[in-house]
Amino acid sequence: MQRLYFTFILILSILITACNGDETPQITEDTPAKSISDLEKAVKHYPDSAVLVQDLIQAYRNEGNYDSAISFTKRIANRDTANAYLWNILATLYYENGDTLHTVDALEHAIAIYPVPEYYVALGTVFAEMRNKNALSIADLLLDRLSEKNYDDAYFIKGLYYNYISAPQKAITMLDSCLALNYTYMYAYREKGIALYDLKKYREAVSVLKRAVTLQNNFDEGYFWMGRVYEKLNLKDSAIEAYQNALLYDKNYVEARRALDNLTKSQQSK
Repeated sequence: MQRLYFTFILILSILITACNGDETPQITEDTPAKSISDLEKAVKHYPDSAVLVQDLIQAYRNEGNYDSAISFTKRIANRDTANAYLWNILATLYYENGDTLHTVDALEHAIAIYPVPEYYVALGTVFAEMRNKNALSIADLLLDRLSEKNYDDAYFIKGLYYNYISAPQKAITMLDSCLALNYTYMYAYREKGIALYDLKKYREAVSVLKRAVTLQNNFDEGYFWMGRVYEKLNLKDSAIEAYQNALLYDKNYVEARRALDNLTKSQQSK
């Protein structure tokens, strides 16, 4: 299971930037949803409208048409060479489409244009998931040269990297540093729970994950990993309940659905 974590500026956020003055049509919350065909025509007529560009990208994405979303975004980004935000959107699309190499390339473009800490955090996270040591270099950069507000992210990146290279004890040390700075950092709890799981410290893992879902009761990944841990403790009913909670907050959580179905079948066969 790929453990998604990203600090990309959300594609769904609304761009308020005015583009080419009065020619851009006004779009409000009351504006009816347009078809992809309508949006394509509108973008062709108003190519400098940031709102229409983003709406079309999101429409492609909603349909799962990543080829069109990526192709269109790349064309616009290459035209608007000073727009780091478009490269960040492109990185998001590549990442969601499972293309980590192009994700890295797009983020590096964004950083070259506008080197904000958020882009470094995203890049470091991808490198960590790729088991690439550059993750540690970026984390050190965040700690040494960039804003203190991202120190928790830096330690998280290190913890994530160590988890991915199967060094759970080192991961826990980094994740504890992250949580000492930000006790609401949900993904750090998840990764610490996973590290303890890998160390077979199941009761400690349950304690960590329980704290996470207490702080944020809709944290679906926390419930999923609680289910995994409860299975190791042979607490089947608790595991079923945990998987059900994960699905309560994300009905499309494939791994939780699969784990629940397998566990339920094994219980019924007894």
